[in-house]
Amino acid sequence: MENKKIWITGASSGIGKALAIDYSKRNTVLILSSIDSDGLEEVKKICESNGSESHAYPFDLGDEVQLRKVANEVLQKFEYVDVLINNGGISQRAYAFETDFSVDRKIMEVNFFSAVLLTKMVLPKMIERKKGNIVALSSINGKFGFFLRSAYSASKHAIFGFFETLHMELKDKGINVTVVVPGRINTNISSHALKKDGKEYNKRDKAQAEGMSAEKCAKIIVKAIEKNKKEILVGKNEILMVHVKRLFPRIFNRIITKIKH
Repeated sequence: MENKKIWITGASSGIGKALAIDYSKRNTVLILSSIDSDGLEEVKKICESNGSESHAYPFDLGDEVQLRKVANEVLQKFEYVDVLINNGGISQRAYAFETDFSVDRKIMEVNFFSAVLLTKMVLPKMIERKKGNIVALSSINGKFGFFLRSAYSASKHAIFGFFETLHMELKDKGINVTVVVPGRINTNISSHALKKDGKEYNKRDKAQAEGMSAEKCAKIIVKAIEKNKKEILVGKNEILMVHVKRLFPRIFNRIITKIKH
């Protein structure tokens, strides 16, 4: 990864921040994005203190105009990106039947369409150079639905559909596509989740707080990218539910309906 140009979205906190700091110790060129410009500057300073050239490009993933503008600026300045990590996203804490449709749409825009558009904008140079890595973060909820997360789960299912197809289409072009499936990772994603009216949830899920550290998660993701893995599950015991659903669907249904947080 030395001297590689790595673009990370959602880099101001959580997994994105941990990935940025990990990569900053590997003599990389970092392109960091997030809607939180202040948090992004703090991460940029940490990465620079670790010896990596770091650049902050704050923008809202849900705003297509901003996304296209920033992507064009990045490609004009750096010419190409070696690794794109579509990490930025937003969660949900509301019943589907109560959630305003604008919230469903916003979650899909931020979690799915932004990753698709950003990927499409960096791909031409990767294809031309016949090398590169595209990474998309799905979720354990991208493997099965769960209470209060209908739109979030849908967006993460969509990540699988698009990026698994992309993996097939690009495997002979020197470009690898990795889908990451985090379980409960100790980040603030639940605090920023959207309620039925689009306002922030402002609560930290206990299960999230007890999850795997973002730093450990980042190290696993970095190794997976280096090994060109197609898909990885990251978390603690909760990721076993993915296998339970596949092998024992009836048992899975009995278990999952008893868990409501």
